[in-house]
Amino acid sequence: MDQLLAAVDLGSNSFRLSIGRVVQHEGNAQIYAIDRLKESVRLAAGLGPGNVLDDGAMERAITVLKRYGERLSGFPTDNVRAVATNTFRIASNISEFMPRAEMALGFPIEIIAGHEEARLIYSGVANELPPSENHRLVIDIGGGSTEIIIGKGYEPVKLASLYMGCVSFTQRFFANGHITASRMEQAQLAARRELESISRLYRKAGWQEAYGSSGTAKGLLAILHEGGFSAKGITLAGMEQLKALLIKEGKVNINTLPGLKASRAPVLAGGLAIMLAAFQELKIATMQAGEGALRVGVLYDLLGRDSKHDKREQTVRQFLKRYNADAHQAARVRQIALDLYSPFATEKREKEDLARALGWAADLHEIGMSIAHTDYHKHSAYILEHADMPGFSNDDQTLLAWFALGHHGKLGKLNTSNVSRMQWLALLCLRLAVVLSRRRENLPKLPVRVEARGNSIKVVASKSWLETHALSEYSLRAEASEWKRSGFDFVLTET
Repeated sequence: MDQLLAAVDLGSNSFRLSIGRVVQHEGNAQIYAIDRLKESVRLAAGLGPGNVLDDGAMERAITVLKRYGERLSGFPTDNVRAVATNTFRIASNISEFMPRAEMALGFPIEIIAGHEEARLIYSGVANELPPSENHRLVIDIGGGSTEIIIGKGYEPVKLASLYMGCVSFTQRFFANGHITASRMEQAQLAARRELESISRLYRKAGWQEAYGSSGTAKGLLAILHEGGFSAKGITLAGMEQLKALLIKEGKVNINTLPGLKASRAPVLAGGLAIMLAAFQELKIATMQAGEGALRVGVLYDLLGRDSKHDKREQTVRQFLKRYNADAHQAARVRQIALDLYSPFATEKREKEDLARALGWAADLHEIGMSIAHTDYHKHSAYILEHADMPGFSNDDQTLLAWFALGHHGKLGKLNTSNVSRMQWLALLCLRLAVVLSRRRENLPKLPVRVEARGNSIKVVASKSWLETHALSEYSLRAEASEWKRSGFDFVLTET
C-alpha cells in the first residue's frame, strides 16, 4: 500500500475519491488510476441565509465520507490528501461540521483557497494530456466556483477563481427548475460580469488549446455530441442550440437529451449559462474535455511532497526572493528553532507536520520587513495569511501567520483558540531562536535547551554563556515573564 496514493476532492457539487499507483519509469514517477469513486452530494445546495450549511447537506456529506473512509482504511496518513473547495470556504458554520467530516473520513481535510484549487486543477489536467509547448486554457465549472487557468507545460501562467458555479447559479436563476429566455439571459449576464475582471488579460495572454475539466464540461460535451448539436468538442453554436431546446421545453428533460446523466440534470442550466458566458467573454472557438482535474493534481502534489519537488518548499524559496528576506538569517533561525524543538516526543505525525511548519515560519518570519521594520512581524503575518501560497492550505497559512505574529512581542495578541500544547512549544522554540540569533551570527554551540511537561516550561541556559551575553540574558528573562503572564509555569535556570 506504500505505493498507493489517494486524493479526496470535496467539491460543492460532487465528492470524488481517486486512488493511484505510483510507477517509476526511467527515473520518472507516474500515477496510474486503480480505483475511483464519485458521489453527487450537492453540498452548495445546502447553503441557506448567512451561508449556513443545513443539516441535510451535512448528513449527505457524512454518509459519503464514511464510504470513502472504509475504502481508505489502512492507508498511511501521509499517502492520503483530502481537499475541500468553495462551499467549505464560505460556509459560516464549517467549524462545527469539520470535526464530524474528518471523523467520518478518518483523515484530515484541508480547505484550500481558490487560487490553490486552480493550480491543482491545471496540474491534474496537464498531467493527463500529451506534452505540448502550446499555451492551454483550462476551465473548471464547479458547484460553487469556477476556476480558469492558462498554463504552459505543467506550470500555470494565469490563475483565477470566480465566485460562480453550476449549483449556485441553478439555485439563483432556475430555483424551481423552470427555464425561460429571460432567466437564461440574466444568468449569462451575471456570469459575464464575473468574467469581465479577467477577460482582457486572458485574451491578451492567449492560448492554442482549450479544455473543460469539470462535470459540466464533460456533460455538455456528451449532450452536444449525442444530440447532434456539435460534431466535435464544445462550441458556442452547439450550446446555443441546446439553450434554445431547454427554453422551448421550459425545463431539463432527460428523455430528450441523450448523453445527459441523471446526476447532472439538476445543475445543467446553471452550468450551461456559465459556459456560454465564458465562450462569449473569452472568445473561445472550441473546447475539448480535460481529464484529471483537481483529484489528479492532488495526487501529483502528494507525489511531489515525498520528493525534491514539494511545491511548498518551492513557494517558500520564491517568497524569500520576492520579499528580499535575509536567507542566511532565515536559515540560522530555522536550524536553532528545529534543534530546540526536536527533543519533544509526541504523536509522530503532529510532530513532523509541526516541524515542517516551524521550519517554514522561521524561513519567512522576516518577510514583513519588506514593508517596514516597525511591526514587521504583523506585516509578515498578514502576508502569510492572505497571499497566494501554492501548495499550502488555508489552515497551513493560518498557522504560519500565527507563528509569524507570535515570534516577537507580546503573546497576548495571539488567537489562542484551538492551539495545541505542541504548537505553543513550537512557538517558544521559534521565539528563542530569534532571541539567540539577534546578532545575526552563527552560534558555535547551542547555549540553551528546553524542557517541558504539561503547562510547565524550563529553559536551561549555560551560566558561563549568560555571563558574557548580557543582552541575551535580559531577553531570556523578559521571555520568562511574558510566558508567565500568559499562564505558563516558566522557569529560566542556569547550569
